[in-house]
Amino acid sequence: MGPREVAGRVGDTVRRRRWRSARPDCPSVTGARFTAVLPAGTIAAVPPDAAKRLVAEADRLMAGHAEYFGVVRDDLADPDWWYDPKTGRRAPKGYAFDVPYRDEETVGDIKQIWELSRHQYLTVLAAAYAVTGDERYAERVAGHLRSWWVANAPLKGVHWVSGIELGIRLLSWVWIRRLLDGWPGAAALFEDNPVALRQIWYHQRWLAAFPSRGSSANNHVIAEAAGQFAAACAFGWFPSSARWRADALRSLERQLRANTFLSGLNRELAGEYHGLVLELGLAAVAEADAAGVPVPASVRLVLLRMTDALAAVVDNRLRPPRQGDSDDGHGLVVDGAGTDRWGSLLATGDAVFGRRDWWPAVPGTDVRTPLLAALIEPSGLSVTRPASRPSHFADAGMTILRGPGEIWCRCDGGPHGFLSIAAHAHADALSVEVRHDGVDVLADPGTFCYHGQPEWRQYFRSTLGHNTLQLDGGDQSVSGGPFLWTRHARSRVLVADTSTEGAARWCAEHDGYQPSVHRRRVELTAASQELRVVDEVRGPHSDRRAVRLAFHLGPAIAADLVGNRAVLTWTRDGEDRSAELDLPGRLSWQAHRGESDPPLGWYSPGFGRKEPAITLVGTGFTDGTEGFTTVLRFHGQ
Repeated sequence: MGPREVAGRVGDTVRRRRWRSARPDCPSVTGARFTAVLPAGTIAAVPPDAAKRLVAEADRLMAGHAEYFGVVRDDLADPDWWYDPKTGRRAPKGYAFDVPYRDEETVGDIKQIWELSRHQYLTVLAAAYAVTGDERYAERVAGHLRSWWVANAPLKGVHWVSGIELGIRLLSWVWIRRLLDGWPGAAALFEDNPVALRQIWYHQRWLAAFPSRGSSANNHVIAEAAGQFAAACAFGWFPSSARWRADALRSLERQLRANTFLSGLNRELAGEYHGLVLELGLAAVAEADAAGVPVPASVRLVLLRMTDALAAVVDNRLRPPRQGDSDDGHGLVVDGAGTDRWGSLLATGDAVFGRRDWWPAVPGTDVRTPLLAALIEPSGLSVTRPASRPSHFADAGMTILRGPGEIWCRCDGGPHGFLSIAAHAHADALSVEVRHDGVDVLADPGTFCYHGQPEWRQYFRSTLGHNTLQLDGGDQSVSGGPFLWTRHARSRVLVADTSTEGAARWCAEHDGYQPSVHRRRVELTAASQELRVVDEVRGPHSDRRAVRLAFHLGPAIAADLVGNRAVLTWTRDGEDRSAELDLPGRLSWQAHRGESDPPLGWYSPGFGRKEPAITLVGTGFTDGTEGFTTVLRFHGQ
């Protein structure tokens, strides 16, 4: 941390102590009205199939059923806001800043507790009311909000600890109020309800007092600013609303630029967080336009670039890279299960900014796009956009190689992570991720967990946990904790040639194994559907270093390993498919699957979930001269 951040955190500590005994007073409010309603005809524009999925999801929620991070819940008809169904623990109810929320033994799994209180399942119920007019959904929303407000008085307990939770919750409340506007009880629930007014005011006062700072100013600060801004626009009923709105907009504009490369990719280099930030930014712009608040053109420009970048990097099934951390976080949820998140974002981008000719087709439909598009004014941006699909993002160090048979390969030669702590980075320099028709063949294993299981957190972010080379049993970058890296490997891309029709080539190196350098070359040949990977260890002391080279197969891939050749098989849309993986003969190869001591051979399809998958690991030593060559050859389909 720099001196400014240290000073800010000291001030936060002093304020927390002062608020323990002398909390701010919420001003009285009279004559509040909600005017940020949807334009007439918006709900009629929701596609019937999207509405059907939404109502089916709402009915599951009404029956009390949901699943969060791999844990099935059947208690949502009358939820306990402090309960973690994963561990069976209940969080303590003390002063918020005294709660050790990262201590799973005391609190439980904090992600399980927090997720429900983002109230995004209530936005789904509110959307179901807007689509159907069935007051059962509205009444359930009202009952749960009243229950939450009573159980979670300002500054009491774990739901008042983290700014990202408050920001996303405010955004949910804004949309709940908007979607319930036709319900006779909406005003009594919000603007005519002193308890609701006190909660809304305290959420915004908290965010104004304790913003994420410096080394923590990643996606959290964007969620805080977006939620604060949305509430100050839609619930602008307080003496401080204008100031909060202005401050939040300044923060949002600054942080969107700071968190985004000029190429449009998110600087955390984590695909899921790219989606979260884009959702939050679009939702904030919708509130600004609904309230008639001018937004700097730079905000729309960043969101436009993020949308084009997303369209550029997805595979043929609209899946983005599985890179860095992912916790399945969303900015605004109004759709039912089965709605493709990335297709939805691209559909919104098309509606707001207009698609480019090279964008992939978006076959699905969603609820969120017509809602946002009804509020967001046409951008009017006069900017130059890519004339063809970008494949190399120099600032982010990401290169996408594409081949016949829907071969998609991501090569990682970018920065280790964002800001000094690189909180959501993995030690994955020079890793590759390969898919065939959307199926993970050489997979990025994912994230699985953040808190409570340190050995699993360490594995899923380790060098061995990625498709790259490990030297002497260590990681390329050095971890100082579950969200901290104390030394960052530095990578640089030497070649990124995706323009030739016959073969696409990429080469990069990193310095994480000083004084040696790991260099990797990747070549994708179209005619033979062959991907060749060559790993070299160069520089001083590059001989007789212990090597482990890992290739993680996706969970759908079966492998028959004989010596240094693996035959890979899988099924896609009822068709059998196959490939051969010729591995470096100088290494001794073994297949691992679902091992726990230590962890090896796992794939995490989403936060809190993991399943066994095959990992091929070759062990041996460098000799200072010859590299290690791996060839993945897809059979014609």
